[in-house]
Amino acid sequence: MHGGPIRSNRNPTSYKDAGVDIDAGEALVDAIKPLAGSTRRPGADAQLGGFGALFDLKAAGYKDPILVATNDGVGTKVKVAIDSGRNETVGIDLVAMCVNDLIVQGAEPLFFLDYFATGKLDVPTGKTIVAGIAEGCRQAGCALIGGETAEMPGLYAGKDYDLAGFAVGAVERGEVIDGHHVASGDVVLGLASSGLHSNGFSLVRRVVADSKLAWDAPAPFAPGQTMAEAMLVPTRIYVKNLLTLCRAARQRPGLVKAMAHITGGGLIENVPRVIPDETTVEVDAEAWKLPPVFSWLAEAGGIATAEMSRVFNCGIGMVLVASAADADETTRLLQAAGETVYRLGSVTPRGDRAGCVVRNADKAWG
Repeated sequence: MHGGPIRSNRNPTSYKDAGVDIDAGEALVDAIKPLAGSTRRPGADAQLGGFGALFDLKAAGYKDPILVATNDGVGTKVKVAIDSGRNETVGIDLVAMCVNDLIVQGAEPLFFLDYFATGKLDVPTGKTIVAGIAEGCRQAGCALIGGETAEMPGLYAGKDYDLAGFAVGAVERGEVIDGHHVASGDVVLGLASSGLHSNGFSLVRRVVADSKLAWDAPAPFAPGQTMAEAMLVPTRIYVKNLLTLCRAARQRPGLVKAMAHITGGGLIENVPRVIPDETTVEVDAEAWKLPPVFSWLAEAGGIATAEMSRVFNCGIGMVLVASAADADETTRLLQAAGETVYRLGSVTPRGDRAGCVVRNADKAWG
């Protein structure tokens, strides 16, 4: 018989029966609206709930802007947060990984959107994660104007989740920092990281597992902290201090010619991305002390210094290139803002060498 309803002896099946709770999703949106509202800034009112979010560049004070966009995640650092039940700071990491990539080109982060995917939506956990995202946005001065929450049973198991972020910034035409003025003789400066930041955690987790240390065990390299607390220190957000430097460089361009965010690939892979092909950055590993978390990882994991410098930031979260005449003033401005600044080395002709050479690593880190 055709045309009638298909009949079954089974009870009606709903989306919730399949593992997706629409009501929980709506509850999370309601819970995070005040968090987004706390990130309001000129150009955005940070209201959630629409299909698209608006940003007014004119209201933000821009006359002839270039837009700069980035997206990133937190990697397997989220697995440490999940396994330890400490989800408060991975949202800061998410924002940091995006906005630090914007500032290296001189762009001011304007707005941020997040993507949160999980197998079973837990509203308190979701709110905790988004609270971290909002805190990161406040640190960066950008507005959290939207995002997406996806509940996907069968793809994520148990309490597993993943995060992705998307940030847009702007810089006035003619003020983009792209490294093309970098030349031999320029000075290379480094800003201290807060720890591991958000890279290399597949290796970190392997070393921790091989060391038979639980996440709630005392960290042998950080007195008073558990392993989870020490490993989950959030990524440092450099935006506000570097924006101040960029504004000063409008009148004195030698203050900052190039910047590199030291993420996956470490100094070796990231610095060459922002300097001309005919130049090399020479870094002296004795210019700063390797933080204890990296020393422990190297020793406990038997990780060679060359591998350390390719995987981790090793204590340097941001690299800047300044002219020799302006490097002292760059250092002074950043130190006055609270940054720890190291004079790492200089720019030299490349020849047949790599774009970044780290010297004395075996001596300084061994």
